Amino acid sequence: MTITVPTDREIFEGEIAAYWFDDGILVSLSKSILRTVENIAGNVALIKRITNNTRMPLLIYLANSPVPDKQTRKFSTEQLPVIYSAMAMVSEPGLAKFIMNILFALKPPPIPMKSFTDDNKAKEWLKQFRTEAHNEKGMNPS
Repeated sequence: MTITVPTDREIFEGEIAAYWFDDGILVSLSKSILRTVENIAGNVALIKRITNNTRMPLLIYLANSPVPDKQTRKFSTEQLPVIYSAMAMVSEPGLAKFIMNILFALKPPPIPMKSFTDDNKAKEWLKQFRTEAHNEKGMNPS
């Protein structure tokens, strides 16, 4: 799966992913690096800044990356509901399910989550989680 970063809008580069807004949804293109508590914390700060501290639906294009340690997985799971209202994971068949199994083996995800191989279906599913304020503004909070 090859994803092209759009050239017609602002792109926010983070250590673990690049982000942009699309029709009231935050889109993330994952990078293939090991997640740590430190880079997840930095990413949470980036998301809060670019969304004006508003929880948003996230469409994430997953990349194969090393499995983080238990502490990082726990921290990441705790941060999800702080910054996102829902998450659609788009990947090759099997990858999203594998990641969900690793992160949520013992309890269900803290926000609505679904995996897709088709990003258009993912966007349609996420639209129900957009807020009214974002719909009115077209979603770019800057």
